[in-house]
Amino acid sequence: MSTFSNLGLKQEIVEALTEIGYENPTPIQEESIPQILSSGKDLKAFAQTGTGKTAAFSLPIIQQIDVESKHTQAIILSPTRELGIQIADNIKNFTKYIKGIRTVAVYGGAKIEEQIRGLKRGAHIVVGTPGRTLDLIKRGVLKLESTRFLVLDEADEMLNMGFKDELDAILEATPDTKQTLLFSATFPKEVNQIARNYMTDPVEIETAKVNTGSDNVNHIYYLVNERNRYNALKRIADINPSIYSIVFCRTRKETKEIADQLIEDGYNADSLHGDLSQAQRDTVMQKFRKKTLQILVATDVAARGLDVNNLTHVINYKLPDQIEAYTHRSGRTGRAGNKGTSIAIISPKERGKLRPIERKISKKFIKTDVPNGKEVCEVQLFNVIDKLKTVSVNETEITPYLEGIYEKLEGLTREEIIQKLVSLEFNSFLDYYQNAPDLNNVSTDRDDRGKRRNDENMTRYFINLGRKDKLTPAKLIGLINDQRITKNIEIGQIEILDTFSFFELDKNYQDETLSSFEDTSFNGRTVNVEITKKQKKSGGGDRGGRRRRDGGRRDDRRGGDDRRRKFNKGGGNSSGERSFKGGRKRPNRSGARHH
Repeated sequence: MSTFSNLGLKQEIVEALTEIGYENPTPIQEESIPQILSSGKDLKAFAQTGTGKTAAFSLPIIQQIDVESKHTQAIILSPTRELGIQIADNIKNFTKYIKGIRTVAVYGGAKIEEQIRGLKRGAHIVVGTPGRTLDLIKRGVLKLESTRFLVLDEADEMLNMGFKDELDAILEATPDTKQTLLFSATFPKEVNQIARNYMTDPVEIETAKVNTGSDNVNHIYYLVNERNRYNALKRIADINPSIYSIVFCRTRKETKEIADQLIEDGYNADSLHGDLSQAQRDTVMQKFRKKTLQILVATDVAARGLDVNNLTHVINYKLPDQIEAYTHRSGRTGRAGNKGTSIAIISPKERGKLRPIERKISKKFIKTDVPNGKEVCEVQLFNVIDKLKTVSVNETEITPYLEGIYEKLEGLTREEIIQKLVSLEFNSFLDYYQNAPDLNNVSTDRDDRGKRRNDENMTRYFINLGRKDKLTPAKLIGLINDQRITKNIEIGQIEILDTFSFFELDKNYQDETLSSFEDTSFNGRTVNVEITKKQKKSGGGDRGGRRRRDGGRRDDRRGGDDRRRKFNKGGGNSSGERSFKGGRKRPNRSGARHH
C-alpha cells in the first residue's frame, strides 16, 4: 500500500499529515502528487467531492514553494467562500512544520481591507473566489507575474455560477510559464474550452472511484404525493432522533421556506443559501459543526466546501437536475469510515430520475415506506428512555432540593414516577401522531393530467371566499383550525379560486364541520360552507350540489397553482398531516429541538 513518503513528499509535510490523521493517499492523491512534483506539465483531473483533491494539488505545491521569496507563487481559485476558506485552512495545517509559508484567503462578503493587508505582508499562496481575486488584481494589490502554479478547483461549478469572464481575466493576468492544474467533477464543453485556451498539452487523470466513501452510503427513496413531501421530511427526522443531516433544496426560496417551516415546527434546523451575509453563514456553520443544529437546509452551491465528516444522512428534498450534483450531495455522508444514508424524497412523476443516477453510482435505490405514527412514537419513546438512562446527575446542585422533591412524590410508586417522567416528553408525540395519515398512499393524488383524485375518506366542501377576499391556502387552513371541529382533523385538497374555493376534510365530521362554520366571518364577510358533489351529510338532508354561479362558471382553471402550493403559515398545511387548533405549534421533537 502506498504512503505519502513514497509519493516523494518531504518529512515535514508527512509529519503534519500524520498528526492530522492522514494515513494513506487516496487514488486521486496517489496519481496527482507525483505528477505535479516530477513534471511541469499542466494537469486535468476528474475528482468528486470527498476524494481528497485539496491535498492532491496543495501538497506538491507546498513542497515547491520558495519561502525566501515574498512573491505570490500559487493562486488557487474556488467557486465559494466556504470552499476557499476550507482550502486555506487545510494548507495551513499541511504547512505546520514548514516555517515561513504564508497563505491568505480572499473572498467576497468580508472586509477587503484586511485581505489587502494580508497580501501586502506577503502571501506565497493565495486562495480566492473569482470575483474578489479579480477585484484585488485590478486594484494592483494582488500581483501574479511570479505565479508558478494556478489551480482551478471545482471548475465546472465556477462556470455554472457565471464566473467565466472573471476566470478569463485572471488567467490572462498570469504568466505563460505557470503550471495550470484544473480539477473538476465534470468536464462540460465550457471547461474543456478553458483547457484548450489556457493549458498546454495537459496530462489527464480520472480516478476510477467516484467517491471513496460511496461504499459506506446506502441510497433509499420515499415515494409520496407532492403535497406530502414536507411531511415525509418531518417523519424522517422524527424516526431518527439523532439525525445530523444536510437537506438539499434546488432554490434559495425553497431552502428558506423549508428551513422556516422546520424551525416553526420545533426542529433544530437552519438554512444556508446565497442571500446570507458572510457573518450569518459563519454563524450557521459554527452551530452546525458543533451540532447545535441537527438539520441544515442548503442549496448545492452554498454547500460547496462544507467540511463536515459525521453526517448521518443526506436528504434530497428535491432531486437535482444534474446527476453529478447527486453524487456531490451523497458524497457528504459515509466519510472517514462511517456509515451514511442518502435519501431521495420523490413524487410519482420523478421515479424516472432514479435510473440514470443508479447507473452512475452503480447502486440501486431501496424503496422504503415513510414511517407511520406508531413507528415514530415507538422510536421516540425509547429515545426518551435512553436519554433518561444516560443523563448526568449533578449531585452537588440537586441535593438541597431532594428532600422537597421526595415529599412531593410521596405516595407514588416507582412505576408511576417512571411513567410520568417519560410521559412529560412522549405525550406530545403521541398526541400529534394519533391517527396520523399514511403518507405512502400515492394512488389517490392527481394523475399527471391533473384529474381530480377520488378519495372516499374525504368530504369536499364549498366556501364562498376566494382570492378576491384575499384568501390563501394558509389562511383557509387557519380558518378551519379556528373552528375547532375536532382534534387534529385531517385536511385534504384545497383549491383557491377567484370568488369561491373548495377544501376537503375527514368525512366522519360532516355535521361538526357544517355547524362549526355557522355565524363565522372572514375579513368582515359572512362565511358560507356547504358540501359539494351532492354528498349527504350524516344526519340526512341534502345541502350538496351547490356550485358558485358567478358569470355562469363552474370552475376557475387558474386555481391549479394554489393546489400545488406549499404553505408554512396559518397554523397548518394542506398536505393531509394533522393540524393543531388555535394556532398552536407542533410539539418540539425529542433529539431535534430548536434552540
